Amino acid sequence: MAGGGGPRAGLCSDEEERSCEALRERNVAVLMSREALRTPKLPSWTLFLAVCAVGIGGTFQYGYNVSIINAPTQHIHRFLNETWTNRYHKALNPDLLTFLWSVIASVFSLGGLCGAVVGGSMAIRLGRELLGEEMYWPLLLSSSCLPAFAQLLFLPWFPESPRYLLIDRGDELSCVKALKRFHGSSEYGREMEDIQRESFALDGVKAKKPWQLLTDRAVRWQLITVIVMTMGQQLSGINAIYFYATYVFEQAGISAEQIPYVTLGTGACECLTALTCGLLIDYVGRRYLIIGGYLLMTLWSIVLTFSLTYQELYPWVPYVSMTSIFAFILSFGLGPGGITNILIAELFIQSSRAAAYMIGGTISWISFFTIGMLFPFIVNRLKQYCFLVFLLECSSMAAFLFFVIPETKNKSFLAIKKEFHKLNFGRNKKETELYERRQLHDGF
Repeated sequence: MAGGGGPRAGLCSDEEERSCEALRERNVAVLMSREALRTPKLPSWTLFLAVCAVGIGGTFQYGYNVSIINAPTQHIHRFLNETWTNRYHKALNPDLLTFLWSVIASVFSLGGLCGAVVGGSMAIRLGRELLGEEMYWPLLLSSSCLPAFAQLLFLPWFPESPRYLLIDRGDELSCVKALKRFHGSSEYGREMEDIQRESFALDGVKAKKPWQLLTDRAVRWQLITVIVMTMGQQLSGINAIYFYATYVFEQAGISAEQIPYVTLGTGACECLTALTCGLLIDYVGRRYLIIGGYLLMTLWSIVLTFSLTYQELYPWVPYVSMTSIFAFILSFGLGPGGITNILIAELFIQSSRAAAYMIGGTISWISFFTIGMLFPFIVNRLKQYCFLVFLLECSSMAAFLFFVIPETKNKSFLAIKKEFHKLNFGRNKKETELYERRQLHDGF
């Protein structure tokens, strides 16, 4: 009888063997997580390269398309005027020219809108200045396809998201293997424990659709926060800064040949803040960075309004304007530019995250298209006083975030969800319990 266990073990199904292996991996992960807390190490090369691949096709594409359109502005205006004159034998109306330019500058956001609408569901189921010359600007605008092809080439070589593998697919063994590749064999335990806690809390709850999220009281204020943050990021005035950059540099006495290189410096400034934000985010905290960023942008909007108004009064005023432009970009990168997307991910648990990204992305791209269409007309009418509009927007954003958003640093997704329970349900504990029971029942 004692030998009966041997043959039975040999007849274990593949499913049972995978479960046993996953259990062994889990026990090892718990032991290793304690050791990892004592001796933290740098992330693995796989994680670093995966972040680079995602960034090339994501934030890089966004920033690249926003910035390159400024370089050939005059050439595109000339092209529109000449084409209109040749075709209709009359001059192009200035307001119509402004409208056509607005469409050209913002139409790529409609592609981003399509990606935001379908991206969440699919995830659950499956030399800027040199080309800015008149001859080469069509090549400049089409060059954004290169990083997209690079992303398509490299991303298939990386593992799936560990949270997706365990929570959405229930594949614990693949989750462990993915975490090992991302964090190393001795560093993945703490992350595994966090994913397991979230998986246990969500047992049986299916991924929500966007329309379900809109009617879910448990995420009402998280969703309001995401909508307000994404709109605030687009309407903050960063596009106005880039619009006025060339004019300010000209007034500061910088030659026309050197302005493209100074403009390139504004892009380098934004890259610097992205790196700085990455270093500060876990030390200072998300809440302080994003609120502080909006407050600083409010300050620089005031300075820019005065300096642009009195640009020709004193010879040193243009330099104040130039300094304010760089300071505004630094404040944006340290605050809204670097924190908004991180907070969207942290405010929702796995079952709601994809739908939240779809809603946030849709609002963001609609806001981008709207400001892209209206901004040239706003500048034509208000001139430098357009920064008063952005002043009000940035100060309002800082006030909203101060009263609504909690600090998410070093907190699990479940702990952050509990922070919002006070806003979503008040202090009515019975109503909260009834809601959670109903959600669990609906999940089964």
